Amino acid sequence: MPELPEVEALSAYLTEHLVGREIGRIHPVAINVLKTYDPPVTALQGRTVDAVGRRGKFLVISAGDLHLVVHLARAGWLRWQQKLPATPPRPGKGPLALRVQLADDPATGFDLTEAGTQKRLAVYCVTDPEQVPGIARLGPDPLDPAFTAAELHQLLAGEKRQLKGVLRDQSVLAGIGNAYSDEILHAARMSPFKLAARLSEAETATLHAAIGDTLRDAVERSRGLAAGELKAEKKTGLRVHGRTGQPCPVCGDTIREVSFADSSLQYCPTCQTGGKPLADRRLSKLLK
Repeated sequence: MPELPEVEALSAYLTEHLVGREIGRIHPVAINVLKTYDPPVTALQGRTVDAVGRRGKFLVISAGDLHLVVHLARAGWLRWQQKLPATPPRPGKGPLALRVQLADDPATGFDLTEAGTQKRLAVYCVTDPEQVPGIARLGPDPLDPAFTAAELHQLLAGEKRQLKGVLRDQSVLAGIGNAYSDEILHAARMSPFKLAARLSEAETATLHAAIGDTLRDAVERSRGLAAGELKAEKKTGLRVHGRTGQPCPVCGDTIREVSFADSSLQYCPTCQTGGKPLADRRLSKLLK
C-alpha cells in the first residue's frame, strides 16, 4: 500500500510534470472507483492544473475550484504515460481504472491502476478536499513541523490499544500504514503490542523522533524518482517489514512475523521485545 512517503513523492513528481498543463480528457474505465458524481469528474476537462498536494495518503490534484482526490488503497498505483493511445480505453478485466489525458499532441497523462480482486481505489471530484470523508477525519500530519512530542503524548493518553494499531489509525496520525508502522516501531525499539497509553513522556519522545526520522528518510530516498520507481525504492529501504526470516540489520537476530486475517507485521525480538517472540495477534500477549 502506498503510504505517506510514496504519496509525497508522487505529489512532487506530479507537481513537476502536471502543474500548468491543461486536462484534455478523463476516462473513467472502472466506474466503481468514482465515489462522487456531482460535480462529475469530466468537469475537470479543459481546466489547467495549478497545484498538486498530499493529505495523509490522499493525493490532491487541484484545478481552480475543483479537486481530483485519489486514494490508492492497498493495490492501486499511478502510472505516468509519455504517449497515451489515440483510442479511448474500454472497460474490461484489466487493472486500468481511470485515465487522465492532457491536452498535448501527442497526448501525455497518467493512468490509475489497481491489481487484485479487492477493488478499493477511490477517486473523488470535489470543490473542497474536506468534503472527502477520509480527509475530514484525518489526524495531524506527522511531518508537520508543528507536530510535537507533547502533542503525540496527548494523542496517546488514554489509548487502550496497542501501538501498532494506533500508528495505523488515520484519525490519530495521517499517512502511516502497515509497512512504516513496523519500521517506526523497530527504530524506536518498541513492541508493536505495547499499550499506547503506557508510554512515558521519555518513551513518547523516542517514538516521536522515530516517526519523524523514518518518514523523512523515506521521503528523501524517494525524492526525484519517477512514479514507476517508487515501489522498488520503498522495498529496498525497509529494514524489517516484509523481511521475515532475514537477519535484523541492527543486531542480527532473525526478524519474525505475526499474521493477521488480511495482513502481517514484522519485528525484531532482540531490538523490540526483550528477546521474546510475540504470540499470535489474536492472543494479544507475549508467549510464556
